[in-house]
Amino acid sequence: MYELTDEEFEAIVEKTLAAMPARFLDSLENVAIVVADEPSRHQRRALHDKGAESRGTELLGLYEGVPLTLRGAGYGDGEVPDVISIFKGPHERCSSSYEAIAEQIRKTVVHEIGHYFGNDEAMLCAMGY
Repeated sequence: MYELTDEEFEAIVEKTLAAMPARFLDSLENVAIVVADEPSRHQRRALHDKGAESRGTELLGLYEGVPLTLRGAGYGDGEVPDVISIFKGPHERCSSSYEAIAEQIRKTVVHEIGHYFGNDEAMLCAMGY
C-alpha cells in the first residue's frame, strides 16, 4: 500500500489530464471529472460493469453517463453532466510505490475517458487500458 496526500493524488490526475492531446480534451462536453476517497455503496455495485475500472475487488474509477457515441440529436436538453470518478483509496491499496500509483492513476483516467468516447472494455484492454 502506498499513500498519497489528497493534493498529491489530485495533482497526478490533473497532470494526466494536462498531458492528454488537446483534440480529446476539446471534445469533452457535459462531463465532470472528480476525485473521491472511496466509491459509494451505489458505485461499488458497478464493480464489474462495463464502465468501471477495477483491480480485483477494488473499484479504481467509474464512468457514469451517456457515451458520446450514444448521444442523439436531442442530447443536451437538460441532462445532468456525466461523471468520471477516480477513487483514491483503492489506488493506494493496489500500489506499492509512487511510480506504480501514478501509472495506475494515469491508466484509470484514460480508461474512463475512453468510456466517455464510447470505447468498450475489449477496445480499452487492447489499447493497454
